[in-house]
Amino acid sequence: MDKGYIHVYTGNGKGKTTAALGLALRAVSAGKKVFFGQFVKGMAYSEVESQKYLPNFKIEQFGKDCFIYNDPTEEDIKLAQKGLEKCGEILIKGDYDVVVLDELNIATYYKLFTPEEVIEIINKRAPHVEVIITGRYADERIIEIADLVTEMKEVKHYYNQGVQARKGIEN
Repeated sequence: MDKGYIHVYTGNGKGKTTAALGLALRAVSAGKKVFFGQFVKGMAYSEVESQKYLPNFKIEQFGKDCFIYNDPTEEDIKLAQKGLEKCGEILIKGDYDVVVLDELNIATYYKLFTPEEVIEIINKRAPHVEVIITGRYADERIIEIADLVTEMKEVKHYYNQGVQARKGIEN
């Protein structure tokens, strides 16, 4: 890849992280290296295990659990900021062909760091690095710098009938 593009997967529908994981699988299968950074997540999601099975795939979480139903704590903020710093270093170094910033939009929405900080590190990335940003509430400034934006729209979801997240499907 000569030029890396910026993808944003946002919206209130299911499938943003799943789409990013699909792209990551495709990239690894094509011999590319993928770094998958998960913001505001620290729980044992099934995808964390995938690095055991996929060569050239690294996943790291930058959260202690999911605070979405509470206010973020100082620890949540510190973990997210440390994650952004690490992802910035990875983007600049350019050792990975694809860098996923999973739930980054949620992190900016909850003011764990600013969209300007994100844009600054993305603009400093190695030119070949493809960046995928996921999460609801994508900031207009992030959308503006993106080359591809997909909005997942919920039409119907079984969660609304009480079905909880299922291992291997939603978590």
